[in-house]
Amino acid sequence: MLKRGEIISCGSADQQFGEVQFETSCKQKQLFNLGVKLLHSFEYDEAEKVFAQIIDKEPNAAMAYWGIAMCNFHPLWTPPSEAELRKGAKACELAQSITGTTKREALYIDAIASFYKAWDKTDHKSRCLDFERAMEKIYREYPDDVEASVFYALSLDASADPSDQSFIKQKKAGTILNSLYLTHPNHPGIVHYIIHTYDYPELAQMALPAARRYAAVAPSSAHALHMPSHIFTRLGLWDECIQSNMVSVSSAQCYAGQAGIKGHWDEELHGLDYLVYAYLQKGENDSVQKLLQYVNSIDEAEPLNFKVAYAFAAIPSRYVLENKFWKEASALPLRPNFPWKKFPWQEAIIHFSKGLGFAHTNDLSKAHNELSELNRLHDTLVNQKDSYKAGQVQIQMNAVAAWIKYKERNNEEALGLMNEAADMEDKTEKHPVTPCEVIPARELLADMLMEMKQWDKALIAYEEDLKKHPNRFNGLYGAALAAEKSRDNQKAEAFYKQLVSFVKNKSRPEFRER
Repeated sequence: MLKRGEIISCGSADQQFGEVQFETSCKQKQLFNLGVKLLHSFEYDEAEKVFAQIIDKEPNAAMAYWGIAMCNFHPLWTPPSEAELRKGAKACELAQSITGTTKREALYIDAIASFYKAWDKTDHKSRCLDFERAMEKIYREYPDDVEASVFYALSLDASADPSDQSFIKQKKAGTILNSLYLTHPNHPGIVHYIIHTYDYPELAQMALPAARRYAAVAPSSAHALHMPSHIFTRLGLWDECIQSNMVSVSSAQCYAGQAGIKGHWDEELHGLDYLVYAYLQKGENDSVQKLLQYVNSIDEAEPLNFKVAYAFAAIPSRYVLENKFWKEASALPLRPNFPWKKFPWQEAIIHFSKGLGFAHTNDLSKAHNELSELNRLHDTLVNQKDSYKAGQVQIQMNAVAAWIKYKERNNEEALGLMNEAADMEDKTEKHPVTPCEVIPARELLADMLMEMKQWDKALIAYEEDLKKHPNRFNGLYGAALAAEKSRDNQKAEAFYKQLVSFVKNKSRPEFRER
């Protein structure tokens, strides 16, 4: 069943989604270009409506079926559902059955078909690699085809290994996209994928020009309004991050109203998580509390997917952990009437927060209970063969176990576990759904070293963490305090000045303690 209806756009009333010229034998060229523009901004539902319109007008337009298959792939998000896989595979089958396509079009169709081939027997990662290889063939054979280059770059990002700290595929994608950006600055895919390509602490600075441009290229896309905040967050540019997500949340609310969504659209929850995180780094708890009340008032969200589950778990957890409200952390509830069994990684966030809360309040029996829950969820993810998310939960398990050991006065084992968690997190990139780990493991290590009065080692840990998470409130404050305790007054003053340069609200107790 294809999605149909009027094309919805918010943010800019005149449907501004950038500029794309995709050469095709399809007669509905303007519509086809619109569909590709929407596809490049991950407006998958709206893009599918456009390709469905083309099919209604031109049933033998094979590339319109290609478009349907691409809409159900969403390579940089969570893997497609079974329903999406079935739809995409059927679209590929229909596209391949239509005669009269050009050789180039047939290659495009075969490329996306390679992703859907044997989807019920082959894992998602392997099929992403198949898509990458097929797109490389088009890229090599048609070097002047802008779309081939753009989609090949996207395929490189989709198949990149999250544990590859050399960023081989991302750098290759970046080289392709940057060369295209010089001559196609208003292409939504080029500017969008530059942001995704460099969405890593070590690379983020290279995406800042694209981040500051994307919203102007496709202002009618809620995702385009939000996506720049990924880079603003990586670089600790909190005011820009807040502005970006205020606009994107408003656009997402508009979309939900126009689309007749019951409740709230998932993109709104996604933007709210980034917004809360940025406000916390500026010490603006009043703003966070208002957003928390708003999130708690949300009864329905659509689609009920990984982004929604993450936001529902991460937003309240961030508030209590960033503020070290340990009693409140231990009392965090799982949102009722929510299908947490479908989202073990997201559920683990709540148990992680509670485990830290119980450990810090010396209720070690209950901390062990939360650790058992994390073990259960870890095993679930292992059984699902989701090694990335299982690894993320393993980091949380080690962190909670470390703080339990510390409270049991086993400092050596506590530091061993906490160092293991920090090292593991450093070797694995965060998921694109989140602005930051719920609390960075190396920052937790630094906090533990502070409690052990190992000031010099704590300072090193804070400084290391700030390289990956610049301008974090707790990282800078902790570094300033550790430097002060180490009698390095020059460093202490530098860290404190950096903190107050963007924190205007001095209501956090840390300011009263100095």
